[in-house]
Amino acid sequence: MRVVLVEDDPGVVAAVVDGLRAHGFQSVDHLSYGLDLLTSHSGYDAVILDLGLPDVNGYLVLRQLRKVSSVPVLVLTAEGDELAVVSCLRAGADDYMVKPPRVGELAARLEAIVRRWQATDYCPAVVVTGDVTVDLVARTVVVAGQSVSLTVKEFALARMLVTQAGIAVGREKIMDEIWGEKTPAISRSLDVHMGALRGKLNRPGLITTVHGFGYRWAR
Repeated sequence: MRVVLVEDDPGVVAAVVDGLRAHGFQSVDHLSYGLDLLTSHSGYDAVILDLGLPDVNGYLVLRQLRKVSSVPVLVLTAEGDELAVVSCLRAGADDYMVKPPRVGELAARLEAIVRRWQATDYCPAVVVTGDVTVDLVARTVVVAGQSVSLTVKEFALARMLVTQAGIAVGREKIMDEIWGEKTPAISRSLDVHMGALRGKLNRPGLITTVHGFGYRWAR
């Protein structure tokens, strides 16, 4: 299991990393900044996230992460009041612990949320449609053997559609899950990003418009 700890306190980092390794976690990485997680979360089986980060509030990091990834997240923070717990769980956290953690319990909770995630995540890691290959773990797209560079939003769109290939996905659902809100400005942004995605893939008919509703990725 590959775990990443997002924490800026050296004491907590040492205790958690050493403790998890002692409990059999062979790969435990560390990041000090929330923005680093948003650009490097692929490939991890679980994330341990502090709320009090030096660059961006961990709660906001969680909200942004959930727009592009379903990786299990355990919030580990000094904030133990009910409002903080409820806010994080509603924002997409899978579990919540207050510092200082009992490392054995932390290890067990990580194993539990990863088991639940694996049990409910039936989507394959790689989806192939014709000559288009989408790797959902590596976050890469290859068309006719050539790599296609997508922005975070463009890949999020591709991921959302390809994981439901053959099913019409509503515009409101797309806006809510990827942008976190549904406004006229976001609707226009969706149109722009969808146009850019279609242009980069250059496969007419791969993503069809379901008029008055949303979009469908071909099987």
